[in-house]
Amino acid sequence: MNIVAKDAGSALFADISIPNTVRMVAETLFARIISEEYPLDSRLPAERNLSAELGVARNTVREALDLLEGRNIISRRAGSGSFVTFQADRDAESGVAVDEHSDMIAAVTSPLQLQVMRGILEPEMVRLAMINMAPRDIEQLGEVLSKMDAIRTDAVAFARLEQEFFMKLAEGTGNPLVETCYRMINAVRRKNSRSAQQKRQFSPKRIEDSQRRFNSLFNAIALRDIENAVEFTKLNLIDDQRMFMQED
Repeated sequence: MNIVAKDAGSALFADISIPNTVRMVAETLFARIISEEYPLDSRLPAERNLSAELGVARNTVREALDLLEGRNIISRRAGSGSFVTFQADRDAESGVAVDEHSDMIAAVTSPLQLQVMRGILEPEMVRLAMINMAPRDIEQLGEVLSKMDAIRTDAVAFARLEQEFFMKLAEGTGNPLVETCYRMINAVRRKNSRSAQQKRQFSPKRIEDSQRRFNSLFNAIALRDIENAVEFTKLNLIDDQRMFMQED
């Protein structure tokens, strides 16, 4: 469980009347929702499956789901199951969704200003992540890369996975402030992006080129080759800047 998720769960389920086992299950599920293992609108596993996986009684899972529903994190539909309603881009300590702020920030942030902020944060974020990421974190990063490698023409999906890749690195820094800042960057990117623009930028040829760059970046990360990883990150930013200039 990452730091933001842990703190968020502790804050949301701090009521001393909640049994410890129920709290543990609720915090575990909430951490998965924050990390987007269970993304917005997805259906959670069935109660019996969660019970078996977490090693708790089914009624404990049911009580944990009641907690999540009561805090508007999930909704339960008779005959269909439990669905995520929580927006993962969230300032967990204050409980205020990042998305609520990003509308205003996106309205006054130009694409160039967004690129400048990414240029400031991403290279040093990658450097810090490589110092702190555990082997399992790098494996999860590789899983995102595998999804990226499978894409041929779906520009919107590729853009989303690119953001997810760097979000994994933000989480890997172990610094909740870096993680929150990058969640805001991703939220503003989504507000500033249009599907048509993404399709023009992420042509099949550019997707293929980007896949090569991200594979090079991942290999450097896996080898803990910090300098090359930072250099590949900067090259990716330069390519994004070139596409932005062509759009203009």
